[in-house]
Amino acid sequence: MEIPLFPLNTVLFPGGSLPLRIFEQRYLDMAAACMKDELPFGICLIATGEEAGSIAEPHLVGTLARVVDWEMEQLGLLQVTARGEQRFRIISKAVGPNNLLQAEVELIDDDGPLPVPHERQRLVHLLRRIAGEMGPAHIPEPHRYDDAEWVGYRITEILPVHNLAKQKLLELEDPISRLEILEKYLDQRKLLA
Repeated sequence: MEIPLFPLNTVLFPGGSLPLRIFEQRYLDMAAACMKDELPFGICLIATGEEAGSIAEPHLVGTLARVVDWEMEQLGLLQVTARGEQRFRIISKAVGPNNLLQAEVELIDDDGPLPVPHERQRLVHLLRRIAGEMGPAHIPEPHRYDDAEWVGYRITEILPVHNLAKQKLLELEDPISRLEILEKYLDQRKLLA
């Protein structure tokens, strides 16, 4: 699968929602083309470089994103909401027209819904409380509290940790291991009841 890449200083998880303010012409063109043809683009955490200007080097694992809402209040500034879909791994990349990074990617399959183990239910209770406080604008529905992967992604999104830690948790293949790491982190900070 070939997709345009949008390297950012943030990590998008499958099922997550990300507001973006797009002003660079290459990304305005990319967003317009993706919306017109209903195609996804890839969001990757920047490994080296900056969001604007020269071409940043992305981490190799990212998330497909699709524009679900957009608004242009002023010319040259597009505000979109991107929804995370499936994780991918970059196989190769090249600079395309207008300095837009294009990549050939392989999708990373998830194993389908995996129940949250009984011993990790404290994480579900915490997430339910947080989702109730934050509302669906921040944690979009459908809420899948019985799915270990979904629960792990949502908790990782809201934790105030470095993007590199979030990236490592995105790359992790095992949803149960992700929950164990999150529970240990939260326990160490006395954030779990």
